[in-house]
Amino acid sequence: MPLPEPPPAGGRMLPVGTYDGQVVLITGGGTGLGRGMAVEFARLGAAVAVASRDPAHRAEGVAAVEEAGGRGLGVSVDVRDPAGVAAAFDEVEAAVGGVSVLVNNAAGNFQVPAEAMSPNAWRAVAGIVLDGTFFCSAEFARRRVRDGQPGAILNIGATYAWTGGPGAAHSAAAKAGVVNLTQTLSVEWAAYGIRVNSLAPGVFPHDDVDARWGEGHEERMRERAASIPAGRVGRVRELGWAATYLCSPYAAYVSGHHFVIDGANWHRRHGFSMPPYVPIPDLMRGSG
Repeated sequence: MPLPEPPPAGGRMLPVGTYDGQVVLITGGGTGLGRGMAVEFARLGAAVAVASRDPAHRAEGVAAVEEAGGRGLGVSVDVRDPAGVAAAFDEVEAAVGGVSVLVNNAAGNFQVPAEAMSPNAWRAVAGIVLDGTFFCSAEFARRRVRDGQPGAILNIGATYAWTGGPGAAHSAAAKAGVVNLTQTLSVEWAAYGIRVNSLAPGVFPHDDVDARWGEGHEERMRERAASIPAGRVGRVRELGWAATYLCSPYAAYVSGHHFVIDGANWHRRHGFSMPPYVPIPDLMRGSG
């Protein structure tokens, strides 16, 4: 028997109006899990700034926020560029007010054996995941300190930050850096009323994954569900609810925490329960 399904989509885990008057900026908020989180913040009253390099993605995110009853704003940003990050914050402030919640969701990843990884591949992923998280967080904190206002930062991590990520050395190393950054900044910025937490998702299918996998994606999801102790995959709204809690006043004493939401999946990564080891190049050839 799998773990129970969550309440239906559209439900709220926090009181209506929890985020009234607040501005939430979500990097990579136009697609996938970022869009799912944006929708849940919007349902609770936040104005949501959807930050992305892709104008189509920004438009998708804003449309989803507005459909959920919130106010959306699309803003162009490359999180690897500190000047561009500052300009994006300026644009949001001018349009809807100062950002009170930052979700560092922008990421990059692709499978490649470490020995075949180019310097550009390493820099591209590490730049988005680690540099981008720091640049956005620092810009956010400077402005909240300047204005004498508290704030909340949520970094989107990954459980392979602790276990390693064979085939994804660039992403796993960068996510490990994000774990450390979360812990460090939570201590440094607590005195300013700024909380810093991270959220590590498990398997959460969404429209972008379905489109990428194409025909047969439902069968692949059943296979993934069978490998998870919970007996099912995650629902995007569950991730959104976790994000809204961690950034809310109801989590005012939670900082420096790494919230894993994966149906107990990463805890099963032990020799006695895993299939035979397959070298990464062979695994990638088989999956092609």
